[in-house]
Amino acid sequence: MKRLLIATNNKGKVIELQDLLEDLDVELVTPADINLNINVEEDGKNYAENAAKKAVAFALASGLISLADDSGLEVDALDGAPGLYSARYSPSLTLPPNSRNLEGVGGGWKDADRRAYMLENLKGKPRPWTAHFCATIAIAAPGEEVQIAEGKCCGEIIPEERGNNGFGYDPIFLFPELNQTMAELGMDEKNRLSHRAKAVMNAIPILQKIFGL
Repeated sequence: MKRLLIATNNKGKVIELQDLLEDLDVELVTPADINLNINVEEDGKNYAENAAKKAVAFALASGLISLADDSGLEVDALDGAPGLYSARYSPSLTLPPNSRNLEGVGGGWKDADRRAYMLENLKGKPRPWTAHFCATIAIAAPGEEVQIAEGKCCGEIIPEERGNNGFGYDPIFLFPELNQTMAELGMDEKNRLSHRAKAVMNAIPILQKIFGL
């Protein structure tokens, strides 16, 4: 059976990517499945560099074709912040000196802390707080060139949390045309509208070619 490693330690991302890739005729493997425990420093200048760095690191460590993503929320009223630093969004003084931008490391802050920090920074700024999520998928096979796919979705930030079907900033990211946050969407709808879903849809033809499907 052909195997694809989902190259992330983020449990929320693993669940989404497994669901998005379930129709691909390959065995989906997680780092936990193969007892692989590595962290990759996200020091790239953009999402593609970070995603590629993770995909290559996991591919080299496992010997498997690996799919990684890097994603971020860009809020117009915050001049595009937090962007690349979405998973680590917090006052810089809260970050311990050894936390240097590792995936899933944010100075001990949880998702709810980052949402609260964002809303505090948005206080007094005129609404709507327009924003967009960006996602970049990188696919790495040992010894081969990394291939990239991207996705984006637009909406706005709201001051109250709504919904339980998500992680990160999902509970405060609203699709105005639906009057639902990302965290209020069912999995089928999220897998049609989300930035990560769109990036995966663009990545599937690449995967089919790599695996000869």
